[in-house]
Amino acid sequence: MSGSILIVDDEEDLVTTLEYNLQSEGFTTRTALTGDGALAMLAEDPLPDLVLLDMMLPDISGTEICRRMRTKPRTAKMPVLILSARGEEIDRVVGFEVGADDYVVKPFSVRELSLRIRAIIKRSQNAPTPNEEITFGAIRLDPEGHRTFVGSAEIVLTAMEFRLLQTFLGRRGRVQTRDILLNDVWGIDADITTRTVDTHVKRLRQKLGRAGQYIETIRGVGYKLRAQPDERI
Repeated sequence: MSGSILIVDDEEDLVTTLEYNLQSEGFTTRTALTGDGALAMLAEDPLPDLVLLDMMLPDISGTEICRRMRTKPRTAKMPVLILSARGEEIDRVVGFEVGADDYVVKPFSVRELSLRIRAIIKRSQNAPTPNEEITFGAIRLDPEGHRTFVGSAEIVLTAMEFRLLQTFLGRRGRVQTRDILLNDVWGIDADITTRTVDTHVKRLRQKLGRAGQYIETIRGVGYKLRAQPDERI
């Protein structure tokens, strides 16, 4: 499996290294050294399959770029992997809060980075999904069109949030531990903490509004989608 990657980083030596290694792995690459340059490329066709995004850029921060991407239908579901020299939990949480699909701390293993990129692209483009719409109370999920509705209102979910909701809907009434969700939704055995799950569930609930109440927290274990929806929601 290959794909196209937009590398956004102001460290030219690192960009060169990433280009060389990713192209060696079969990916095609484009690069931007500034946030403005990245946004300009994201307004053009063809769109990349994934954005590799540095947090610390000279003009616009990576979090702001990611936030803007999530507000535009054209790039709302595009996978984003953040690269950052800042590895504190709060920095990771902020990255996930603005819609990143993964977060890698510098310095990193190029091999691990490649594995994470492949896993994200596979999830977003190639993972098989049933075509039938799924309805649960106020929630309606259209896997084929990759669209989600609460009542009559469409809500925009990232690729990861969509996959997380789809997993819950397919396992209603069954408790899902954080480790199970990490394995089945994120799909890679890497150094990703359970805080990743908590952050994504929190953001998913917020986007679902009142229907977010369908997802229950099982303290000390994980999460569960109710077996039956509350029709009052």
